[in-house]
Amino acid sequence: MVTAIVLVKADVARIPETAEAIARIPAVSEVYSVTGEFDLVAMVRVREHDELADVIPGTLNRIPGVTHTETHIAFRAYSRHDLEAAFAIGYAEPD
Repeated sequence: MVTAIVLVKADVARIPETAEAIARIPAVSEVYSVTGEFDLVAMVRVREHDELADVIPGTLNRIPGVTHTETHIAFRAYSRHDLEAAFAIGYAEPD
C-alpha cells in the first residue's frame, strides 16, 4: 500500500464543495480542512506507486476549486500502538 499526503490550496469560496469532491475519489480515505498555508489535506492510498499519477494529477488536481497541490509520499506508518510499544521497551509499569 502506498500512502500519499496531498496538501491542497483551494479557491476560498469553494472549499466545502472542493473537499466533498475530493472525498468522493475512491483512493482518497480522508480529507481534512486545516489552518495554515494549505486549505485541505487529503490522504490518498493506492496499491501501486504508478496509480498516484491517475489519482493526483489525473483526477484530484482537475477538481474545480483546486488551485495547487503538494504531494508527500509516506515511507513508513507508525500507529499510536507502535509508539507506545517502542517507548515501553525496558520499562516496567509500577504495580
